[in-house]
Amino acid sequence: MSLSLKALAAALLLGGAATAMAANDGQARVNELLNSDPQYRETWQEVVEKEERLPEWVMNLSGDAQQMNALEEDGDKYLVGPLCETRDTCRNQRLIVAFSFDKKNAYAMLVEVPAGLPADKSPTRHAEYRFLGKPDPGMQGLLKEQLKKDPNWY
Repeated sequence: MSLSLKALAAALLLGGAATAMAANDGQARVNELLNSDPQYRETWQEVVEKEERLPEWVMNLSGDAQQMNALEEDGDKYLVGPLCETRDTCRNQRLIVAFSFDKKNAYAMLVEVPAGLPADKSPTRHAEYRFLGKPDPGMQGLLKEQLKKDPNWY
């Protein structure tokens, strides 16, 4: 009898975890924003229209994305998340995007690491950072902090 109680408890715990994950998964992802609201598209177009030599996936915010998080910078709230062209290219190129809650401002940091960098070399030391949307130093710090949360970034 105690075995079935343990099984029932395990099933309830797993069910609760699955429900929590499903609730989290309902959050926005960078690669879904431009199609979710015309205001996001308009704001992003303003950010990238004067930029030169941006990859197509950056221009369109398309590719592989994780869920975004709500963060605050200087009293303003932003939806912030990472984007890569594909999971496999994430080590060499990634974009960290921040949209203000009112969808009127967007900022991003394109991070590029030379292809073929040996695994034992720190990507941090070899990365080039390109900021989009003219973020102030506080916003630049917020974008860099998001990058540091990646366990593969050292």
